[in-house]
Amino acid sequence: MKKLENNQQYFNESFDKQLMQSLELSDSQFEECEFNDCDFSLSILTQCKFLNCSFNRCNLSLIKIPRCRFFEVTFMECKLVGVDWTRAQWSSFNACPELKFSRCILNDASFFGLLLHELEFDECKLHEVDFREGDFLNSSMKYCDFTNSLFMRTNLQNVDFTESGNFTIDVLENSVTKAKFSRHEALSLLSGLGIELVD
Repeated sequence: MKKLENNQQYFNESFDKQLMQSLELSDSQFEECEFNDCDFSLSILTQCKFLNCSFNRCNLSLIKIPRCRFFEVTFMECKLVGVDWTRAQWSSFNACPELKFSRCILNDASFFGLLLHELEFDECKLHEVDFREGDFLNSSMKYCDFTNSLFMRTNLQNVDFTESGNFTIDVLENSVTKAKFSRHEALSLLSGLGIELVD
């Protein structure tokens, strides 16, 4: 088992089945690393950098990520419940961090006010997630469940919501120009307009 330590650089390393609950790690950098079946739940990662890394079947629930940086990071079949992504450090000159989530659980997460273009959510559970005030231009959010998630003054222009559902998106409060919705789910967009649909 590789021990993670502060102020270290890890390149092209693989971390497998490591139990690292409540880990406290700071100022370490991971480049082209892979994390498989690891448990980081309740950990505090401070000012760490993840570049071109992948997390597979990991538990990252309730992690804290103050001033962490993520670029070209993929999460596959991970549990990321209660993560406040607003605490991370996002580039002010590059709005496309190339974050990808596939078949993940991201319930109770916050993306409030973030400028994150071209995000990818595929077959994810996103219950009670805060997307208010965010800018997610050109993102892909397909086959996802958005039960009780919050959208207000959110830029969803050109976002692909194909086969996603259970969202409440007020078209008067959010920018949805050129966004894609499945036909049967698009009817929910009319709920905030005060109109009545009849067969």
